[in-house]
Amino acid sequence: MIQKKIIKKEIGENYYRDITQISEPIAAASIAQVHLAKIKHEGKEKQVAIKILRPDIEKLFNEELDALMLFAYIVENTFTKAKRLKLVEVVHLLREITNIEMDLRFEAAAANELYENTKNDQGFVVPKIYWNYTTKKILTLDKVEGVSIREIQKINDLGVDLKKLAESLIQLFLTQAVRDGFFHGDMHQGNLFVDAKGNIIPVDFGIMGRLDKNNRKFLAEILYGFIKRDYVKVAEVHFQAGLVPKAASKEEFAQALRSVGEPIFGQSIKDISGGNLLAQLFEITEKFNMPTQPPLLLLQKTMVVVEGVARRLYPETNIWEVSRPVLEDWLKNVKSPKSTFDTAINTSSEILKRIPDLPELMDRADYALKLMADGNLNLALGTNKNLELEQMKIKNFRNNIVISFFGVVIVFLLVF
Repeated sequence: MIQKKIIKKEIGENYYRDITQISEPIAAASIAQVHLAKIKHEGKEKQVAIKILRPDIEKLFNEELDALMLFAYIVENTFTKAKRLKLVEVVHLLREITNIEMDLRFEAAAANELYENTKNDQGFVVPKIYWNYTTKKILTLDKVEGVSIREIQKINDLGVDLKKLAESLIQLFLTQAVRDGFFHGDMHQGNLFVDAKGNIIPVDFGIMGRLDKNNRKFLAEILYGFIKRDYVKVAEVHFQAGLVPKAASKEEFAQALRSVGEPIFGQSIKDISGGNLLAQLFEITEKFNMPTQPPLLLLQKTMVVVEGVARRLYPETNIWEVSRPVLEDWLKNVKSPKSTFDTAINTSSEILKRIPDLPELMDRADYALKLMADGNLNLALGTNKNLELEQMKIKNFRNNIVISFFGVVIVFLLVF
């Protein structure tokens, strides 16, 4: 069996001897397949799942991504309207995600980080990673003892409350996003299991999402603002986050948000969707020339998937009512006196670090003021604008040369 040879080569003879009963593949995907086995760990026998990368898959994916990156670059530099979509940045994000998927040590690290973040969260259990049996090409973790979340009848037979399970799924995902800024980015039915206690067990940690603290705060305030139907507040958050150009009208943007929010709240409970809300929010970005936010794209996709799974478990799940406590609790913590004090301390420490540079900065400022007084330093706006125009001309000229070159290369490849 080729898989056994790969395992033996990856972990070495000594650890390979501790692996027994390697099964045929029980699951297969585009880049890897999974086998069940038993290992000896700390004097005990453990049932595990071993994920093995397909041979040469990394080379194949990188070739495809190179072609996609070239296409994105040409489109972004040819069509002005395409610049706000940040296609190159999106493809770059895709490459980063794919490279992580191609190195199973990263997936193991992601699973471990998710475990640390959620180990005290009721209803969510991340499988244990066995590092001695994990390398770039193989990943070994606990065998999942549960049933697929798609098998609703079997979950019913376990006596699990489907309404509670659906609500937990949404709340746990939102908690990961806004509290931790690190969430499972591929929570479809095939990657989720439920045990006899009603715990949700995720697998496949190759696609994970990250949000920085500011994005988490803005996301929570935007979603909570929609829950409260406070469209002016949601508009203000967008402007504070720099998601909307300063020249845009805040009143017009709030009106556009209302045009998205009110129809959604007019729907029945089973049709209300936070994921669809984000999708429609992105639809109005072109009108206000808002740049694409790549980290939020994965979040939106995952939110839509999570809601779909939850609705299949319990169609009457009220997305907004389920989300409200998670968002309220996190926003309260962020705005608490302790959080404000911690932020002030951190800011002060950054300022203190820069104090040694203050004398030099003051000397430079004094020198600049003398030049201005003598008329030797011209800060006229017209000069700055001309400089910007010159920079734009150079950039456009460079882009045209690059695009023309790639155009010739593509035609050459097509013809020959």
